[in-house]
Amino acid sequence: MMHNIANQALDLALKYTDQAEIYVEKEEGVNVDIKKDKVDFAKEAFTFGLGVRVILDGRMGFSYTTNLDNIEPIVKSAIFNAKANEIDENFAFAPKSEYPNIKGIFDSKIEYLDLEDIIGFGNIMLDTVLDEKCEPTSGGFSTGYSKFIIANSEGTVAQDVSSIFSGYISVNVDDGENVSTASEYDASRYLDINPVQIAEKACTIAKDSRNGKPIETKDFPVILDHHAASGLVATFSSALNADNVQRGRSVFADKIGKEVVSSSLSIYDDGTLEGGLQSAVSDGEGISSQKTPLIENGLLKNFMYDIYTSKKGGVESTGNGMRSSYGDVPAVGLSNFILEFDDIKDISEIDNGVLVTDILGAHTANPISGDFSVEAMNAFKIENGELKHPVKKAMLSGNIFQAMKAASAGSAEVRKIGPFVLPTILIENLRVVG
Repeated sequence: MMHNIANQALDLALKYTDQAEIYVEKEEGVNVDIKKDKVDFAKEAFTFGLGVRVILDGRMGFSYTTNLDNIEPIVKSAIFNAKANEIDENFAFAPKSEYPNIKGIFDSKIEYLDLEDIIGFGNIMLDTVLDEKCEPTSGGFSTGYSKFIIANSEGTVAQDVSSIFSGYISVNVDDGENVSTASEYDASRYLDINPVQIAEKACTIAKDSRNGKPIETKDFPVILDHHAASGLVATFSSALNADNVQRGRSVFADKIGKEVVSSSLSIYDDGTLEGGLQSAVSDGEGISSQKTPLIENGLLKNFMYDIYTSKKGGVESTGNGMRSSYGDVPAVGLSNFILEFDDIKDISEIDNGVLVTDILGAHTANPISGDFSVEAMNAFKIENGELKHPVKKAMLSGNIFQAMKAASAGSAEVRKIGPFVLPTILIENLRVVG
């Protein structure tokens, strides 16, 4: 059915222009929301839509719809929009190519889960929190599978099917004077997320965070746990976005071939990663997914490009033209952003430092300068290689680009947090404000 819709829409578009692209997407899933100690909201979700892009005399036009019984008005709308736009020689569609076989991104069991199954996962998580003598405040489980087809006038036909399963819980623990809060989240392409483990970890962190002690304002070695690290790495990654580079919004704009981070660190964007939460056969434009070396042993090698920025930069697309849905046009984005360190320095090697489980306010970091000031959540003082006590009310401030020049892995364990695949990160001499 999706093939027929894509072919029908492409044939209609080619009546008006020689260059057209059709993106058809279907998503089905179940979402369960938790508020306090009960499942508050549960629903089955379904979307089925189509996006049409055309290039007419060097002008780009776009339109989209969920009414797949009458496609021609949307095609005409895209043509109309193109006529109203400006000519840009960098507009283009993906050429025909071969696509990789991506492993570990679809679990057929997820396709057949129903609402009661997911509610059951939510209730298991809630029961575990209550058994741990914690107070649940919010959370949820979601599952779904999605399919897309991209067909264009260049002969490209890309199709992909994937699944996702995720769970989240936030809890409180009263220590007599204050309330300690913690949360935990996990996601997988497979039906292998354990609701008991998610709940137990959140409760353990909340309990361990009780009766925190003040900390002096000072530069410390700081280990950022996976969630905390991903928040700051998101700011860092924006400097490797070719659109930001071309707009003068990246500190790395003229640094190709130069050392920009610790020589221990290599960074890749890999849309082919087995089991990757962002893996797919192609990006949102039909460019074949690939593994792109961005930084190798500290040296800047490349940026992430979609078709438009690659044309503008005179290079090949790296397969980073991402779409959030059929209702959006592609833009440069991450697939699986992988950080690999040669050096590991764990807690046992730190005499006087801080472990930060999560951060609050990562979105306020300046993506151009890299400056940040964030709240340290569930932080713990490290003394003589051991966690000594929880830290009460602390901030972290610094510059993420400078910090990554003195960074190493804080553990060997690697986790997938959204598009980020990373270990815990140790940053030497990061300012902790007590």
